Amino acid sequence: MKRIVQVTRDGSHTIAIPERQITYHSIFGAIQESKHVFIEAGLVYQLAQRSNRPLRLLECGFGTGLNALLSWEYANNHAVALVYDAVEPFPLLADEYGVLNYEQELGTGSILARMHQTEDGISTALDDYFTLTRFFIPLNELQPAARYDLIYFDAFAPDAQPELWTIEQFSQLYHWLNPGGILVTYCSKSIIRKNMQAAGFSISKIPGPPGKREMVRAIKQP
Repeated sequence: MKRIVQVTRDGSHTIAIPERQITYHSIFGAIQESKHVFIEAGLVYQLAQRSNRPLRLLECGFGTGLNALLSWEYANNHAVALVYDAVEPFPLLADEYGVLNYEQELGTGSILARMHQTEDGISTALDDYFTLTRFFIPLNELQPAARYDLIYFDAFAPDAQPELWTIEQFSQLYHWLNPGGILVTYCSKSIIRKNMQAAGFSISKIPGPPGKREMVRAIKQP
């Protein structure tokens, strides 16, 4: 599949796959969407609910690395330790991630390139606050070493990847979370919320990013 870079409305890049009519981020603004859905509604929210131990995080769909980059930025700005696992069966190539403008937009130096250069299944401490492990496998093949406190569920939309939005998949994610753990995603379709509830999650619809009325925060109750 051919992947091309597109500019979104906030000036930041996304990757598009024209033949499938999908993009990795919102056309209304890649950075602002990721900050709203995953950092503010996910990372910041969860850090406010828990003690000050290292937070274990799973990203379903590493993609461009934008969510990981924003999480790294937050961790360093707030001295928060993150253990960050990410699943991505189709990692970007150097000539794809090398032209993304996130480092220029955010002023983060070369950290994104270092993230994309990490090897399959190898834990890499990028600094004192952020340890990244990427897995180049389908999500259902992951075997976590420990449970997570937070899941960024950033798969392609249900129409593009229906197998990732099932009761069975959400049941697996529910099992991987610690009690009190949360999952955040941009998708708030009724059938998706019902699948999450059937898997055991308590669901909250909250305001979405620009261009999207609502998003979902799902909680594994203590």
